[in-house]
This record gives sequence, structure tokens and C-alpha cells, in this order.
Amino acid sequence: MKEQIARVQAAALEQIAAAGCMKELENARIAILGKKGTLTQVQQSMKDVPKEDKPAVGALLNAAREAISAAMEARTLELQKQADAAAVAGVDITLPGGSLPAGGLHPISIVREEAVRILRRMGFTLADGPEIEDEWHCFDALNTPSDHPARNEKDTFYFDSGKLLRTQTSTVQARVMEKQAPPVRIICPGSAFRRDAIDATHLSAFNQIEGLYVDHAVGVGDLKGTLEYFLKALFGNDTAVRFRPHFFPFTEPSFEIDVLLQATGQEPRWIEIAGCGMVNPAVFENIDRETGKSLYANCTGFAFGIGLERLAMIRWGIRDIRLLIENDVRFLAQFQ
Repeated sequence: MKEQIARVQAAALEQIAAAGCMKELENARIAILGKKGTLTQVQQSMKDVPKEDKPAVGALLNAAREAISAAMEARTLELQKQADAAAVAGVDITLPGGSLPAGGLHPISIVREEAVRILRRMGFTLADGPEIEDEWHCFDALNTPSDHPARNEKDTFYFDSGKLLRTQTSTVQARVMEKQAPPVRIICPGSAFRRDAIDATHLSAFNQIEGLYVDHAVGVGDLKGTLEYFLKALFGNDTAVRFRPHFFPFTEPSFEIDVLLQATGQEPRWIEIAGCGMVNPAVFENIDRETGKSLYANCTGFAFGIGLERLAMIRWGIRDIRLLIENDVRFLAQFQ
């Protein structure tokens, strides 16, 4: 048995050394170490070795396997070096390489980073939450009644489990208020999803940056001043901004915000970029009832949600929101 192991090892090492390519080396490995390989067959014969000889024979067998494996690894490295050398044969590797086109941030990423930077300077902190939500955080906590159109399957993406893709990043506000006592001053950038028909100003999957400020004696003036400062810091001091009365179930009073879009070659037009308002007291009551605490009983606050795609459209005069998702390099190269 010992002589057989020595013969198999010697033959295996010769076969490995003779392999001229990776395919031949793989064939050698199978012939030696495969299910029907020469060393495997010797190992299967261990059952016939006398009990007193098994330790010594087993040690030889292990040593042979280790020697063969080491030879395989060494030959693999040698063949790889040969392949690498052949790949660059006749090529002057000292020549300078050709330049590659530089990448850049997507316009949505640029706007998001700038928006976050401005709002952080104003004292807001970042918060995050799940994109797959439950109805409580997306609707009930935010005072959205059961018959509201947004809760219909025609407007919202539902899963069979009853969960849904969040329709707004306001869900993060509810989650933060459940865990944190006032004052709360947060922003929540992220994706939202709605069953909107895709057109020049709407997408079914889009990006928002949501804001919430809750404390004592927060008023409409704080809301208006905050958002006007933010938009002018982002677009310039000459930016035209207007607030229009609106209705949202989670804010009262509520407003929509428009900014004047001046796209090249087109007449200036107002474009809606955000919804905002003073937090409806019913939202605070829902949060306190859910948590069993009275943290927000005497609080006021404001909330806003701004579409990042709309910000990009105004920032660069983009006429069609669909350009932001088509991944046309000719379009994206303008922002590098």
C-alpha cells in the first residue's frame, strides 16, 4: 500500500508538471483527485489495510494529497503568468494609457445633496424609513380617511400582504414622532411610488425630500420663511415663489408651492414642486394615542414634501421629467 501511494504521487506530480494549459491541468486534477481518480481509488482501499498499519498509511496518504494539491496550485500560478505574458506580447506596456471618459453624478443626486446641505445648515437632521410600508404609517397616522382616493388600488401600489409602496416620505415623520419627544426637526430624502400616468411632469416612481418641524409656538410664518429661504438658496435670490391654498388631510392650513420654470426656448410657466402646511392636530393625537403617551398634546409644527425631479427641472430648465429616467448619456453628460 505504501509503495502504491508513492507510485501514484510520483505519477501525479509528473502529470501536473506536464500540463501545458489550464484545461490540461484541470483534466489532470480530475484524473488524480476526481471521484474515479488514482489517489481517490487508493484512499478507498484504506478499508483493506490492517488496523495496526492504518495510522502510518493514512499519514502517507494525507502527505501525498497535500503534495499534489501544492503542485496543482504552483502549476496554476505558472500557467497564469504564462497566459498574462502572452496577452501582452508585442505590446509596449510602458506607453501611457488612453484616457477614459469621466463619470459624474446624476442631476437628481446633485439636487438632493444640495438640498440636504441647505436644510442641514438650517438645523434639520436626516431621518430614514422603509419604502415598503403599512397603512398605519402611510395613511392612518397622517389623518388620511379610509375613503380617501390615495388609499385606492388605482392610486397606490399594494402587496398581497396588505403592505404597500409608500406614496410619500411623510411615513418617516410618523415613525420619528413615535420614538422621539419634541422638538423634532428632520428631513427625509427618499423614493416614493404612485400609480400616476407618466407624462412630462409626472412619474410613478420619484424622489422626494420631506421636512418636519415640531415644537411649541411654531407658526405659518416659520413655514413660509423656511421654504422661501430654502428655494432661494437653491435657485438664487431672484427666484419667483408662490404659495397657493390647498387641502391635505395631514396639514391645516395647507398650501401648494409653485416656482416659475424658465426653460430655454419656452415661455416661463409656473410648476408645482411641493405641498406643505401646518401639521393637523389630528396627526399629533393619532401619534399620542398609538404610543400611549402625551408628548405632542401642546405642540404645533409644519411639514413639507418637495419633489426632487421638479427641483432638477427648475434648476436646469428641463422641459420633460422623463429625460431624468431615460439614461441617455448625451443628456446626462451636460451635468458632469
